[in-house]
Amino acid sequence: MSADPLNRAGTPQRSTTSPPQSGSGASAIEVRRSARRRRTVSAYREGDRTVVLIPARMSEADEQRWVNVMLDKLAAQESKRSLGDAELAERARRLSEQYFGGRARPATVRWVTNQNTRWGSCTPAEGSIRLSHRLQGMPEYVVDYVLLHELAHLLVPGHGPRFWRLLEAYPRTERARGYLEGVVAAARLPHVPGARDE
Repeated sequence: MSADPLNRAGTPQRSTTSPPQSGSGASAIEVRRSARRRRTVSAYREGDRTVVLIPARMSEADEQRWVNVMLDKLAAQESKRSLGDAELAERARRLSEQYFGGRARPATVRWVTNQNTRWGSCTPAEGSIRLSHRLQGMPEYVVDYVLLHELAHLLVPGHGPRFWRLLEAYPRTERARGYLEGVVAAARLPHVPGARDE
């Protein structure tokens, strides 16, 4: 009986690398399929790329879904290593440069704990941006979206068509909005009693 020693050792059966997803924060995504892996999916950062490990028999559609899930999980884990106000201000500067040509220049960007009904706020006259502490631990693309939303208010005060055209430059706008809507909806769900809570 001959067996392929590479597969027996658990090395990937097939590996594919794809270019980065816009705004994902990683430069490339490498998917490694393994015959030994049956159900679990895992991911980690390796230098400037993200490696996603999946079972060899997974369909292409499931692969894409799991890649997105794992990218979100990694981003959330990285966000939990909470950014301080200085890092948040630097992130805002980079986002302004990337999406608005550096035109949005806040005087201050900081986390606050007194915003429980808003994700962020901006005072254009002062150039100040405040993000709710509730965003800490959410995926990077969500925090980036809220930062961009507030940065856009430095350029356009209201929520008119000009404002939304600015945000169209960020490719994960709809996904981030959907994520935040899901968080709000989940918070409104009533407690579902377990079988023992009768």
